[in-house]
Amino acid sequence: MILLQAEEIAVLAAGKRLVEPVSFALPAGRAVTILGESGSGKSLLAQAVLGNLPPGLGACGRLRVGTDDFDPARPQANRMLWGRRIAVLPQEPWLALSPLMSGHQQVAEVHRLVADTPDPSGRAKVDLDELGLQGAGSKYPWELSGGMAQRVAFAAARAGGASVVIADEPTKGLDAHRRGDVLALLRRGLENAGGLLTITHDIELAEGLGGEILVMQGGTMIERGPAALVLSQPEHPYTRALIEADPERWPRRPSASTGSCVASADGLTVSRGGRQLFAPLQFSISRGQILGVFGPSGCGKSTLGNALLGLLHHEGSLWRDPAIPKLGFQKLWQDPPAAFPSKITLEQGLDDLINLHKLDRGRIPPLLDRLKLTSDLIKRRPGEISGGELQRIALLRALLLDPVLLFADEPTSRLDPVTQAETIRLMADVVAERSMAMMIVSHDRKLLEAISDQVLELQALDSPPLTPSGYV
Repeated sequence: MILLQAEEIAVLAAGKRLVEPVSFALPAGRAVTILGESGSGKSLLAQAVLGNLPPGLGACGRLRVGTDDFDPARPQANRMLWGRRIAVLPQEPWLALSPLMSGHQQVAEVHRLVADTPDPSGRAKVDLDELGLQGAGSKYPWELSGGMAQRVAFAAARAGGASVVIADEPTKGLDAHRRGDVLALLRRGLENAGGLLTITHDIELAEGLGGEILVMQGGTMIERGPAALVLSQPEHPYTRALIEADPERWPRRPSASTGSCVASADGLTVSRGGRQLFAPLQFSISRGQILGVFGPSGCGKSTLGNALLGLLHHEGSLWRDPAIPKLGFQKLWQDPPAAFPSKITLEQGLDDLINLHKLDRGRIPPLLDRLKLTSDLIKRRPGEISGGELQRIALLRALLLDPVLLFADEPTSRLDPVTQAETIRLMADVVAERSMAMMIVSHDRKLLEAISDQVLELQALDSPPLTPSGYV
């Protein structure tokens, strides 16, 4: 049984095609995964199916859901499908859930308003219990972990009785354990003859879901086929590049010759509300070194980096080279858009930095060249360039201040695999060229093992004091 049939779906803007015509079928109990990097057109394709393209964009083609035909050019008709026929699992569950309602209330509301369930409250409790959320239903989204919020969003999405689920980058920014949880959650959605359309750049997720894979690049579908075949024997050069961008396939970064010690810690920990976030740590980091920090979400990885920069009170011993000026300790933020004012151009922001610290503006052009950026990019606002470009401009901004130690807080968690690989290689090269030290936090241990001289894993509080594990 075919749950969803898309024929020659294309996306247009002012008569220009942004997504070339794509056709696919979603059978009951099967998954279709659209794989590609940021800007490939995969999300636009899914939005065309849903009928929620951004203003100024339109769609054409034919769409059949079950036995009913819909016209993608008339999105208001497609919206009748939402909740009842097609459910959406967004990539940011906290943004999809109301902060003013408990998890139970939100699931019950969908049962009441969309599915017209006789006992919406009782059914909501059953849904949450089945997903291992006993007791979590009374909590608000901001009181839940990312994984729990994702499960609540999944329960709410499915409460309307939809047979098709569209998941948009469901593992973006998650650590390995939580990515496994999301995979299990999505596979659960295939039970009872459900169908799953997933938009992702996560190769491991695509492999775990099986079914059919469609690979997109530049708005064009360049390869398709069974998941196992596409991932093991890719035919298109771009598909091969996408697979090779997996950190597990990266060559190990060679050992770097180190300079003087920049910072060291002995028995370092941070407490909040009278509770230690992680067990006491022991480590040191020198010029030319990369120190990786790994651990589950919420264990205090970002807090550790902020303490190292002197932004938080800590317990235990923490030494920073007193000869290094305060501006020599810099941070690269996890979410690039949140690190820049949205209403001014990037050039205005850089000018403010230059004027504040009396820097030489002539240093910007060579840094743009080194970071493979064009000069026209900084004349735009943050929302007008890609995430990878914005993260490199964030790196440029930090480099203008001549950092001796750079704390990179999950700097590529929002980037697609190809852009992530390019960005990480660039950062490692800059560390070597400038004889800097870098502490990098990541949820991907394979990435850290490939680029770090040492990896520090935050463990349970009942573990002995930690020392870095070497990969040199």
